[in-house]
Amino acid sequence: MGGDDFHKGVKEPSTRLDGSGLRILIVHTRWNSEIVDPLVEGSISALVKYGVKRENIVVRDVPGAFELPSAAHRLIRQSQHNQSQNLLIGSPQVSNILPFDAAICVGVLIKGSTMHFEYIADATTNGIMRVGLDTGVPVVFGVLTCLTEEQAMQRAGIGKGDDKGHNHGTDWGSAAVEMALLSL
Repeated sequence: MGGDDFHKGVKEPSTRLDGSGLRILIVHTRWNSEIVDPLVEGSISALVKYGVKRENIVVRDVPGAFELPSAAHRLIRQSQHNQSQNLLIGSPQVSNILPFDAAICVGVLIKGSTMHFEYIADATTNGIMRVGLDTGVPVVFGVLTCLTEEQAMQRAGIGKGDDKGHNHGTDWGSAAVEMALLSL
């Protein structure tokens, strides 16, 4: 391996992914929305490619990256609570009260001239991991941490010039389906 044989990025899953029975949460920031919006669309397109029904993809927004973990945690817990209440009263399952099978947190952090970037990146990263561990629901880390706006645009597939780059949102969507379906 090396040279021309190397292809950066995640390899396609070894098994066929069928997300037709899944409910997925996407929480994204409004900060850097010009870059975040294509990433969200890339995530949605991958989810749909793997069979997730559009009505089972719930998209919510928050101001910035620091708010992603608490919003994801709250929405996942609400979906789990709604499902347990539904089971207690014996109501038929309705898709808008089913628990989420996975979540994707999407945001873009671009380094500035102060330490703010490091603090927000660290807190967001640890918070998103904590949400997955605390709720038992896979949470995909879809936060770009870039040194420049150009790097972020490349990773959202909207780079300048001939090479637009690769939209990492598609990788996050497929990862959410794969992790939601993960079993023994």
